[in-house]
Amino acid sequence: MTEASREPKDLALEKRRQEWDLIQQARRGDLKAFDRLVGEYQDRIYGLLYNMTSNREDAEDLVQEVFLKAYEALPRFKGKSSFYTWVYRIAVNRAINFVKKRKRRAGLSLDDVDLAIERDPALVQLAGAETPDRGMRLNELQEKLNKALQTLSEKHRTVVVMHDIQGIPHHEIGEILGCSAGTVRSRLFYARQQLQAQLSDLER
Repeated sequence: MTEASREPKDLALEKRRQEWDLIQQARRGDLKAFDRLVGEYQDRIYGLLYNMTSNREDAEDLVQEVFLKAYEALPRFKGKSSFYTWVYRIAVNRAINFVKKRKRRAGLSLDDVDLAIERDPALVQLAGAETPDRGMRLNELQEKLNKALQTLSEKHRTVVVMHDIQGIPHHEIGEILGCSAGTVRSRLFYARQQLQAQLSDLER
């Protein structure tokens, strides 16, 4: 049976088994195994942290903290959830704590926007096709989104970033945040209303 002909469920189970093997190797001190785990999710974790903090340097620092925390806590990981869900939970908690403590609101540069697009495929669609005024459109778009996102509470910003920017399904967000899919939908509904109002104000 070829990989293309296998059922998605079978592929998911196989990936979970391979991931668990890497976790077991990493627990025994195999840093290359842990590096493979990091490589699988680093870009998506960066995308989450970047959109939560709106600052490239802060996001990069937090990525390092998240995976260091994950490595240190690996012996306590029981496998009840996927490694992906577990690491995302660590990242979300780090991001929320960081944003709460931070007193300033960091600005964005065009370089930040381009890097975010390169590392978070979900943002590619927002960039649109190549045109001479691409830089201007990107800068204006990201600036407006950034300003609007910063007005949301941490819990509402989190669900918007995870669902609307990174495309994570409601039930997976619920697993990561420890709440129901219904709660996620409710937060998204409220957050989108707030964003719509904020973006409308910015257009005036």
